[in-house]
Amino acid sequence: MVVPGCCGSGGGGGGRFADMKSLTLQVLLGRRFMMFASLLIMNTAGLSYIFGLYSGEIKSKLGYDQTTLNLISFYKDLGANIGVISGLINEITPPWVVLAMGASFSFFGYFMIWLSVTGRIAKPHVWQMCLYICIGSNSQPFVNTGALVTAIKSIPEGRGVVIGVLKGYTGLSGAVITQVYHALYVDDAKSLILLIAWLPSAICLVFLRTIRLIKATRQPNEIRLFYNFLYISLCLAGFLMVVIIVEKKVDFTQSEYGGSAAVVLFLLFLPLAVVIMDEYKVWKSKKEALNDPGSLKITTEEATPTKSPVHPPQYGTSTISLAEPGAEKELSCWKTMFQPPNRGEDYTILQALFSIDMLVIFIATVCGLGGSLTVIDNLNQIGSSLGYPKRSISTFVSLVSIWNYLGRVVAGIASEMFITKYKFPRPLILTLILLLSCVGHLLIAFNVPNGIYVASVIIGFCFGAQWPLLFSIISELFGLKYYSTLFNFAAVASPIGSYLLNVRVAGHLYDREAEKQMAALGLKRKPGEDLNCTGVDCFKLSFIIITAVTFFGTLVSFILVIRTRKFYKSDIYKKFREDANHVVETETEMAAKGTHVQRTELAPRN
Repeated sequence: MVVPGCCGSGGGGGGRFADMKSLTLQVLLGRRFMMFASLLIMNTAGLSYIFGLYSGEIKSKLGYDQTTLNLISFYKDLGANIGVISGLINEITPPWVVLAMGASFSFFGYFMIWLSVTGRIAKPHVWQMCLYICIGSNSQPFVNTGALVTAIKSIPEGRGVVIGVLKGYTGLSGAVITQVYHALYVDDAKSLILLIAWLPSAICLVFLRTIRLIKATRQPNEIRLFYNFLYISLCLAGFLMVVIIVEKKVDFTQSEYGGSAAVVLFLLFLPLAVVIMDEYKVWKSKKEALNDPGSLKITTEEATPTKSPVHPPQYGTSTISLAEPGAEKELSCWKTMFQPPNRGEDYTILQALFSIDMLVIFIATVCGLGGSLTVIDNLNQIGSSLGYPKRSISTFVSLVSIWNYLGRVVAGIASEMFITKYKFPRPLILTLILLLSCVGHLLIAFNVPNGIYVASVIIGFCFGAQWPLLFSIISELFGLKYYSTLFNFAAVASPIGSYLLNVRVAGHLYDREAEKQMAALGLKRKPGEDLNCTGVDCFKLSFIIITAVTFFGTLVSFILVIRTRKFYKSDIYKKFREDANHVVETETEMAAKGTHVQRTELAPRN
């Protein structure tokens, strides 16, 4: 379809203005710009991972012990992963609804924390702080649901690439916001809380109506767009890594932080140039097609379709089409909850939740993500207890963020390549990732010299890699019909693991060791005084336990490998190709019923 007036033959300034207007509309209303908007929104969806940068401020200003701080951290993780409600809302509303809700949650939650820490309101009770951070971080699943799910449904055949790139930008968000924060406020952690209150909300509101499911003929080069995004993001990650190394050696001034932040923002918005260039090529091909009569072909009423009508494939075994005479009524989801279809078909929500595969995924996620979140949320306290300077703690957070990004990108894209070319199952990659994370936990447990730097890399990579693998596996095993709800349900396992390992294990053992050290010195903790521990024993036993739990999760995930080995040897994307072929054939049949002017494709397909 050609936008009227986009390629008019009028000359002079009027024609150029019309061309510019039509090109601008094509860019702003196109699917490529929607993907770019998703990228920016997803880059603000990982700010819960920088809790280590301002957790010390909360602890000192409000006088919390480590158990209380870890309890607040748990509610942060709970809010960041309780997305079932956002999934259910997204099933019946357009994406802008969940994005708007996410923006309001983010601002309210973190703004109330900022008011509390700066003393602008009375010191809140612990349950109030838990509520504030839970609401603030709950914006994350709403953003994930609105932006990520829409992108996956737009390009289902390349879901590994789409998830890997978009979740990769989520992983980079911590390092990006750290550079912006230092450029604006240097080391004022209270101002960082205010920054993460308004910035994600503003970005969501700007692109509120841009994120939508655009029903258009899918083009072969759309996956190439994500690879271009990937190359730019690799440059961004590389620059951030260089800056982190330099910052470790040299004390940056605010102006130097400003220069690095400017480069970061330039690279962050560079994908927009790729979008404009791609859309310009499409727009130019349309203009050439209309100006060249030889590029048009006439299909008359007598034309006949080349293929017989193809009915859309029916997936699942629990529903029967009511359009056929004598068809039975659709069975209740409660009656079919224990009668799931074959793997890869569209499960109902209850069929997926009560399946053994989902149970195995849930347990492995509790063990794997719970241990990784314990490291990420306690980086400040781990570094302080082992005697690392304050500047190094900021380095740990940035390293986790960058390698979190690399883990998401590598796991998403590499697993897609392996499964396409070699039928290498994604659950096996998940098993190997969980095994690798055990190494990072042991480095912290035994305080290997400079081990936290290496552990930050390993844990960041493994934590990031688990998310695209988890989301892809769920979409492949249970279908895309109720994907918004199902992937959010699986994410609930993350805060459960965080509570068990972070609050009940790490926080409790840290406080017990801190009280032991105070008793040895003949000191007694005063009311409202924060509780600090120093030495390797503060976290040693905790991370030995976490290593054992993570290894158990590795064994559990291997069960999924065994159960799904036959499924992953098959062509798991076959039905999506059949759907795409059906759409093309239907369009051909509709065109054959009457006189139809159709443009031949002039632009090369890459």
